[in-house]
Amino acid sequence: MSSKPTVLSGIQSSGSLHLGNYLGAIKHWVADQDKFNNFYMIADYHSITVMPDPDTLRERKKELIGMLLACGLDPNKSVLFCQSNVPEHMELSWILTCACPIGWLERMTQFKDKSKKIGDSDSVSAGLLMYPILQAADILIYNANYVPIGEDQRQHVELTRDVAQRFNFRYGETLTIPEALIRKTGARIMSLSNPDRKMSKSDEDTMSCLGLLDKPDELRLKVKRATTDSLREIVFDPERAGLYNLLTIYRELSGQTEEEIETHFTGKGYKHLKEELGDLVVNIFTPIQERYAEITADPKTIPNVLAQGAEKARVVASKTVKDCRNAIGID
Repeated sequence: MSSKPTVLSGIQSSGSLHLGNYLGAIKHWVADQDKFNNFYMIADYHSITVMPDPDTLRERKKELIGMLLACGLDPNKSVLFCQSNVPEHMELSWILTCACPIGWLERMTQFKDKSKKIGDSDSVSAGLLMYPILQAADILIYNANYVPIGEDQRQHVELTRDVAQRFNFRYGETLTIPEALIRKTGARIMSLSNPDRKMSKSDEDTMSCLGLLDKPDELRLKVKRATTDSLREIVFDPERAGLYNLLTIYRELSGQTEEEIETHFTGKGYKHLKEELGDLVVNIFTPIQERYAEITADPKTIPNVLAQGAEKARVVASKTVKDCRNAIGID
């Protein structure tokens, strides 16, 4: 490990990647590969809180890993691995569970919101309650200095910090206290159909989400049908949620400033914006899809990358767990 700060980033294997994942996380991951010691984790244990179909989960994992490689993650620069291939995560999770008051978990917004949606308490899994502890273990096991997240995940990093500080107070300075790394722009891409809601791979409305593996015609059609409004001027106005979302996507993909984009579309209508944005999305996604096809054509590529990543990850993870075992008296 170099002297550079360590970063842990995770993504669930519960669905196909979309534009929001790309702009909010993956694009930054690729750009930061030389800046940090990066651990990129496929959070497959987190995906089972909803008890997904096993075959679907296996396929989603392969697809996700292939897409991350296709987007530019380099296993020679970063550690790319599956959570389930590093069993130390589960051991540390149990150790931290014993150090975390249950009240802290019951106050988590995500748990309260999802429990309310489910309604029946007998149908709410214990995994949903314990989810943040496993997430804390994922972060702390690699001595992460930073965790890149969206604003909606800040509470999870705060819980991780609280648990680590509680552990250190009781057993001595053992765990690194991480900080949230929240991007200034591009971290929150909204649904094309309902721009008041974040773009999500689990959205039942297939027109709301631009998938990285969508065909060019599908991408253009989704952009064409995206929600806007009845006004004419094309400007960055957060109050005009649909238009603002499209312009945000345009800005993030083109690299142009807001002033340049507004000037470009002066006197033009939504038809021009949507056509240009559709072409821009296709031009960005096409080389990724071509690279993905090359990667998945060789059945050995993904297993080799994961085996290499797990081996590197376990070197760090096993030391952290050993330190924690020693601290609590289990030698």
